[in-house]
Amino acid sequence: MHTIRNARITLLANLLNNAALAFIVAGFIAPAAGGQLHAGWQAVATFAWVCLGLALHFIGRAVLGRLRQ
Repeated sequence: MHTIRNARITLLANLLNNAALAFIVAGFIAPAAGGQLHAGWQAVATFAWVCLGLALHFIGRAVLGRLRQ
């Protein structure tokens, strides 16, 4: 039964990591590539998106800690 549980946990961690990457791309890379990365509110929004992406990434890492042998 650990195999099925581990596969589900791995899929959940993968989902969270992919969502984290999407947050980082949407918040930082896309505005930077479009030349819209200016000081002020855009910098704050970019910081928030990147922080959310990093939070999701580390939640995914914590989920992987629940794997069993």
